[in-house]
Amino acid sequence: MMRLLGTLHSRLMLWIGMGWVVLIVSTLAFAYLSGSELIRQANISHLTYEANLIAQQVERSIEQRVIALERLADQVSEDLPTQSSQSVIRHEPMLALFDRLALVSDEGRIIASYPRLESLHNLDVSDRDYYRDVRALGEPYVGEPIKSRVNGRPLVVVSVPITNAEGDYAGQVVGTVSVESSSFFDSLRRIRIGDDGFASLFSAEGTVLSHPDRSRVMTTIGTGVNDDAVSLALLGWEGADEGIMAGGEPALEAFVQVWNAGWIVSVTLPMSQVQAPIGLLVRKLWWVGLVTFLLMLPFLWWLLRVVLGSLHRLERQIGQVAGGQRTRVQLSTRMRELRQLGATFNRLEQQREEVTARLHKRQAFLDAVLASSPVGMFVATPEGEMQYVNPALVKLVGHEGAAGQAVQWAEYIHPEDRQDFLELWREAMKSGRAFLRQIRCTHADGSLLWLEVHAGQVIHQQEVLGHVGTVKDITQRREQEVIQRWEAEHDPLTSLLNRRGFERRLEEAFAEWQQTRQQSVLMLFDLDHFKPINDEGGHALGDDMLRAIADAITPLVRRNDCVARQGGDEFAILMPSCTLSQAREVTRQLLETVAALEVFAAGKGYRVTLSLGAACFLEADLGIEEVIARADAASYQAKREGRNRAIEFAEPA
Repeated sequence: MMRLLGTLHSRLMLWIGMGWVVLIVSTLAFAYLSGSELIRQANISHLTYEANLIAQQVERSIEQRVIALERLADQVSEDLPTQSSQSVIRHEPMLALFDRLALVSDEGRIIASYPRLESLHNLDVSDRDYYRDVRALGEPYVGEPIKSRVNGRPLVVVSVPITNAEGDYAGQVVGTVSVESSSFFDSLRRIRIGDDGFASLFSAEGTVLSHPDRSRVMTTIGTGVNDDAVSLALLGWEGADEGIMAGGEPALEAFVQVWNAGWIVSVTLPMSQVQAPIGLLVRKLWWVGLVTFLLMLPFLWWLLRVVLGSLHRLERQIGQVAGGQRTRVQLSTRMRELRQLGATFNRLEQQREEVTARLHKRQAFLDAVLASSPVGMFVATPEGEMQYVNPALVKLVGHEGAAGQAVQWAEYIHPEDRQDFLELWREAMKSGRAFLRQIRCTHADGSLLWLEVHAGQVIHQQEVLGHVGTVKDITQRREQEVIQRWEAEHDPLTSLLNRRGFERRLEEAFAEWQQTRQQSVLMLFDLDHFKPINDEGGHALGDDMLRAIADAITPLVRRNDCVARQGGDEFAILMPSCTLSQAREVTRQLLETVAALEVFAAGKGYRVTLSLGAACFLEADLGIEEVIARADAASYQAKREGRNRAIEFAEPA
């Protein structure tokens, strides 16, 4: 696939194809959005019209039934005193409008029914809403559906008042319509809008009176569905909007109020049916666009080959210039852009030749400067790969054959320094910071050199061209620094640590204690009976004794323990990672070893003993002064108690 798209011809075909697809998709999207809105508005108008027609039909049906009951109520009012109640409401034509008629007394008891039903005789309905509303208001009543107390079936009650000659309330004439089987509601259930659209009827309380799905009759509309349009319709709103059907499918809904009954007519059309025509149109347009594009492909392919012919000739000539087969491109074409491109390439080629000539001269000058420099120098790529070393650097490291090659001197860095050097070198190359590092390097003769390597970036117009560095021999300086550092921290007589070196190491041990609670033991001791050696044998004999003691006690401690002569006949030992109990064996050996030493002068032998104090770090210590004071106090206590002994300053319980 990548090889197929590797030519300009193929890419132009791809771009044209993508542009055509984008055009088709954009056109179809615009058509779909515009058509969807037009169809939506048309369907809203249609649904509103249908809902109004159905609502008018329902209003006329209710009005017809109310008028029929009012006429019957007038007859009952005139004949009630002279005829039986049963014969008064016997009116067969009324059964076309009602399933049953009933006569209710002013006390709220059914005194007659037609067709006659014995279970209704003398039934008390005074608690029913229709009885109370008609008695209180004296107006016809059509309201919420109720369930029959006889068979439990849902009914809609239409009731009108009966008045006597004086105009007083005398009872009610009641007509019932079955919600489940009445032709009044069946006719609404059979209404269809298109394939899936339907009409429904519900009361102001949201009780469904008519719906194509009979299982939803007498349920509450909108249960489980968040439909704002239904909520507004229940509050008296009329109009159309998008809503949600019981199954969760979006739909268009129109609502019209049936004011004489307090009911609401709803006409619903699923959005899938609303959008079906525009979807079909979009699919047809898509196939038309796709077929048109496929028919155009061969023509576009041929046309692009003709147009790009001159570009291919220019490509071949540029390749010949690059291969040295010609010096300039010569293109005969009517395309002004290609002629300008050829002329621009020729100018660039001429400038490149001039720049190359100048670069060769500068390179020759730079090579001469680097070769004559007495300082070791090297050149590296922007990524840090060595490209060149001058003769001075080759001579410095002593490895022949390094000059002019990919630099080999870095391979002779001491193993302990090599990994650290390479990591810092790569980090400096990546970050662009200057590089400065002192390393050890093995000379060709096997000797060890200390080198100081310094390198920096070469930048031209914000582009990193590479790195240039220098290498200096600092071996003599490093050796002098080591000697000076050793002399600064060691006693010249015994070669032990002096006070300064010992206190630095004690500070480090205390810092370790503060961070990790790694305990250490400090021992301070001075020599008992040392003064007679100096007084009788002289200071030379005293120095012999001090050196003998230093040589004797050093093997008794571990390699990482620190032994120091702090001045005169005062000594100190620091034992890191050690406790007082662990150090007792060393204390015992110190006392025995020093007591066994003897120096002679004029045929007389001299011995000394130790007064030693030991202490460790405590939680309350703020610095090394506290632990030194405790060890010193323990040493003085050992001297007071008779010398040649060790006293531990133990941590309080």
